[in-house]
Amino acid sequence: MPFAAVNGLQLYFERAGSGERLLFISGTGGDLRNKPNQFDGPFPKAFDMISYDQRGLGRSDKPDVPYSMAQYADDAAALIESQGWDRAHVVGVSFGGMVAQELALRHPQRVSRLVLACTSPGGAGGASFPFHEIEHLKGEERARHLTPISDIRRTDEWAAQNPEAYARLIALGAADPYADEPGHAAGAHRQLEARALHDTWERLAQIAAPTLVAGGRHDGIARPETLERLAGRIPGAGLAFFEGGHLFMIQDRAAVPAMIDFLKG
Repeated sequence: MPFAAVNGLQLYFERAGSGERLLFISGTGGDLRNKPNQFDGPFPKAFDMISYDQRGLGRSDKPDVPYSMAQYADDAAALIESQGWDRAHVVGVSFGGMVAQELALRHPQRVSRLVLACTSPGGAGGASFPFHEIEHLKGEERARHLTPISDIRRTDEWAAQNPEAYARLIALGAADPYADEPGHAAGAHRQLEARALHDTWERLAQIAAPTLVAGGRHDGIARPETLERLAGRIPGAGLAFFEGGHLFMIQDRAAVPAMIDFLKG
């Protein structure tokens, strides 16, 4: 299995495809063992793509100490360097978009073009949904709480009218096949601690990479108005909305091709 020695940690990563270089940074709880994932979509067909389990997650090291957003960004930069790359395009999704903002600010020389998907700047610009406040919810209880937030069209009325689709969403949201692994709970908790402190708002004007901000029109986690503020703060950034909620990249088949077109310039 491929691991990279990064900032005193062993980070698990995977690499696939060919072409221009792309780093894909996934969201809260991201674990490459969960399938399908980013390697099953269009990105590795268009790029030489790396993605990884961030510190505290998946098969990467999970030290039970406080993590910071700066550390997450430094991990991403070091992973790029570990592959012999000087720079790469970057796609950051949800929490990964928060990391990508810090990466573009702390290591601008490493980022060619930047896609920030269903994410937030924090601070005065607005935060994404406070997952740290519902950390006590597990399994189906958590899934039932988040489903109408992840896509605000998934109301109680919708659930009653679409019981089979609702049941599938709950089953998908409740699944946590690696919950009993050593360090899993502590690593997930440390990620949520860092996420709660994310704030790039006052620094966003320093992002120099060409940037596209993208999201779902029906997302209650990274809300459209927050994405509008984020895009408006980054010089020259584009803004694109797609049909869907927080999972708009799966829900709207036009979303990922639009990102690929932007990254290829």
